[in-house]
Amino acid sequence: MAEQMSGPVETGAEMDYSEHEKTYGLFLAGAKYGTIIVVALLIAMAAYFFTSAGAIVSFLLFLVLSIGGSILAR
Repeated sequence: MAEQMSGPVETGAEMDYSEHEKTYGLFLAGAKYGTIIVVALLIAMAAYFFTSAGAIVSFLLFLVLSIGGSILAR
């Protein structure tokens, strides 16, 4: 069964705030870099499908946009 709490119910159990902050920081970094990758992929796919650029040029565009976006996002 659950542990018996001696304090008020509203406060809940003790929290490990440093662990919460680390998890939140990792979540934000994942969301930031994930968004950069998805945007770079969509731009590279648009360059491949809607222009005369080939697959190699589109892949290089994806790499440049991913790396450049990651550097700018630091």
